[in-house]
Amino acid sequence: MTTPLDQRRLLEALTLAESAIGITEPNPRVGCVIGTEDGQLLGRGATQQAGGSHAEVMALRDAAAQGLKARGATAWVTLEPCAHHGRTPPCCDALIAAGVARVVVALQDPYPQVAGAGMARMRAAGLRVEMADASIAKAAWELNIGFFSRMLRKRPWVRVKVAASLDGRTALDNGVSQWITGEAARTDGHAWRKRASAVLTGIGTVLADDPRLDVRLVPSNWQPMRVVVDSALRTPPAARLLQAPGQVLIATALPPPCSNAAPTDDKRVEFLNLRHQTSGKVDLPRLLDELASRGVNELHVEGGPRLNGALAEAHLVDEWLLYIAPKLLGSSRGMVAFSQLNSLEDAVSLRVVETSLVGADIRVRLRPLGPTFGPPR
Repeated sequence: MTTPLDQRRLLEALTLAESAIGITEPNPRVGCVIGTEDGQLLGRGATQQAGGSHAEVMALRDAAAQGLKARGATAWVTLEPCAHHGRTPPCCDALIAAGVARVVVALQDPYPQVAGAGMARMRAAGLRVEMADASIAKAAWELNIGFFSRMLRKRPWVRVKVAASLDGRTALDNGVSQWITGEAARTDGHAWRKRASAVLTGIGTVLADDPRLDVRLVPSNWQPMRVVVDSALRTPPAARLLQAPGQVLIATALPPPCSNAAPTDDKRVEFLNLRHQTSGKVDLPRLLDELASRGVNELHVEGGPRLNGALAEAHLVDEWLLYIAPKLLGSSRGMVAFSQLNSLEDAVSLRVVETSLVGADIRVRLRPLGPTFGPPR
């Protein structure tokens, strides 16, 4: 049974895990705290870049650097210690070898080569292994929701970001959209970009706004891959998102090369033909499958109303991230372009999961009604 100390240490471990955003892709963000039952803190750690040390090893190293031993201690970790030898040795073995007596785990790792095996191995070695309470489990789940989506549903967690006026407009009739929301909201949007493995947009947004779609307004050593849905291969060679650092994937319905398309000799730019047999456009479900196979956990969408509508109508949107400015723009471009609805029952119904004030703007996060994708209990 967990204790108030367990709760505090797991919250500390979650903070450590949050510090790994933009570092661990495609691996999950994990934090670990090692200490004694009487409250002494021995070591802390977070998972490093892919191929680097995991949180448990970092925490053990931290303790050793202070001349402290973990024998008889408790380890609090936000995800089950791994049990397989990938690019690093198993973390459950490291905890066993260090003499840790008890491990409190927020969530079981769904990765097929772990999936309970880490906890089983520690129990077989005589360690007491306990699970955190539901509130900690939910927080740990939300922190790695893209990883869990890729492992359990075989596709990324799709988050659509929209900046709009109070009356739901994303641009004036003449196309001007910079800036509807304020600086604080734009900075916050870049923090969500940083969370993502990839940022998706459509060719309409590329041609109208020429965005960079990189992370600039918050500190980051990581640039998500940029993905363009471009059925007719119209991405200009001078498009700014091609010049920004990081990889670019252009999903098209035509075989490259194309006379007005980006140059194919740029090793950072890749073309992928995903023609839908019926529509003749890019097959969005296949695109998500492809991104999952490349280790994309969270897919952050910053497109226009047509791409937003196509994703929503295909039931591919897991979350809406809306920034609402206290402005009225009247007749202008909306957030989503759907096929014509004949009744209110055909509307996409959502539930609000979070609202907050970001500068002068309101941030609202919403998810579709229906079964909740959440941690098993």
